[in-house]
Amino acid sequence: MQLEVKAIHKGARISAQKARLVADQIRGLSIESALNLLKFSPKKAAVLIRKIVNSAVANAEHNDGLDIDALKVKTIYVDKGASLKRSIARAKGRGNMIEKQTCHITVVLA
Repeated sequence: MQLEVKAIHKGARISAQKARLVADQIRGLSIESALNLLKFSPKKAAVLIRKIVNSAVANAEHNDGLDIDALKVKTIYVDKGASLKRSIARAKGRGNMIEKQTCHITVVLA
């Protein structure tokens, strides 16, 4: 039986579409290569996902006593979260809505 370790970040202040671009890159990679790829990626999502992967590694080491060198990113997925609704003033007394997107990022290591 293979042990799985999970880490979740809810309400991340980035759109799910942008976070999925980075998540697709590290799916199935070993921990070392995934963290290396995230370290040198210029995207904001890479910083967020790197923190979540590090949290999952810490969970595996501290809670389950697993060997972190043998871990791989089994699954990683990004779900849409709640939108923060803001309004912005426009011409002639009108106003428009701005939706600031959030997402939930889940990383499972095995």
